[in-house]
Amino acid sequence: MLNRGTKLKAWHGQKKYPVVVPVMFVVSVSVALVFLFHRNDEKQIQAYGLPPERKWNRFESLVQFNPKREFRNGTDLIWQIPDSPKAVLFLAHGCSGRAVNFWDKSPKCPECVGLPEERLLVLHALARKFAVLTISSAGRCWAFGEERLIVEDIITWWVKRHKLGKLPLVALGASSGGYFVSAIANDLKFSSITLMIAEGLFDHMDIREDYPPTLFVHMPKDLRRQQKITEFIEVLRNKGVDVAEIECMELPLSPTFLSDRIPSLDQTISATLFNLFREKGFVDENGYMKRDGRATRWKDALQDSKPNLLEKDLVHPIEEELNLAFAYHEMTSLQSEEIFKWFESHMA
Repeated sequence: MLNRGTKLKAWHGQKKYPVVVPVMFVVSVSVALVFLFHRNDEKQIQAYGLPPERKWNRFESLVQFNPKREFRNGTDLIWQIPDSPKAVLFLAHGCSGRAVNFWDKSPKCPECVGLPEERLLVLHALARKFAVLTISSAGRCWAFGEERLIVEDIITWWVKRHKLGKLPLVALGASSGGYFVSAIANDLKFSSITLMIAEGLFDHMDIREDYPPTLFVHMPKDLRRQQKITEFIEVLRNKGVDVAEIECMELPLSPTFLSDRIPSLDQTISATLFNLFREKGFVDENGYMKRDGRATRWKDALQDSKPNLLEKDLVHPIEEELNLAFAYHEMTSLQSEEIFKWFESHMA
């Protein structure tokens, strides 16, 4: 289903044919129908929710969380290795994030919280036979001095310990984690990296000749970051680095949008929230967020509602999905298919 969630660019060649009225009439009607159905895609999302391949439970029959957690010199590590892994993925969270955000709560990880976008990135990886390693930063955001050396050492030690050294090593970092991945990629041997909602630190480092292929996944509504990414794409290409970008566009809310993305939120509450957001003017007539979740006073509106619609542990997941729908600055798993194809295309 086409939607505004990913911006795709394409050129279509045109040919000239003799004018045959009956044929041209049929073609005109066909084009009109295609255009009509394309325009109706967003209305279908609003009416019926997201397609199955974008929902939180799409991996239920394919893979299950079974993480292991440990601390190395005070640093929090959570990881999982599938049967017959074909690659190793290091995931770096953004500011205020933690390794526990990537994994569902379970007896093996009672502190895990499984935020909707983070958990889906891990499930995508495990389903494609990537071993996944997540590490918590020491502070609110990643640091680029001693912490950089500590994490590089942990990744190298962990890969060697689990005898995964012959597998391709890839990395994905979001926001602060994206800056961090861009820095450690100058030292560790990654086969490719993905920088999400981050332009990287390329104006503060000497890029080595064998710097890994780099994919930027970003939200062009953030104009300053988009301009820097455009600049750094040119810098990397001039260094001979394979580079690409994915632009993530805004999405309309629907009565089931939140329940489609958040495991512990049911459809009744999701629909009630959607109606409340419309009533309070938080979304426009087409269901698009007017501001992102951080800047929208939706929590105040919920406090005024009777009865209270939410439990405390749903606030962070809902805010993440509202930020995702607004598409300014948020972790996203919606482009996972393209991201993992990028990794796999550079694993030879």
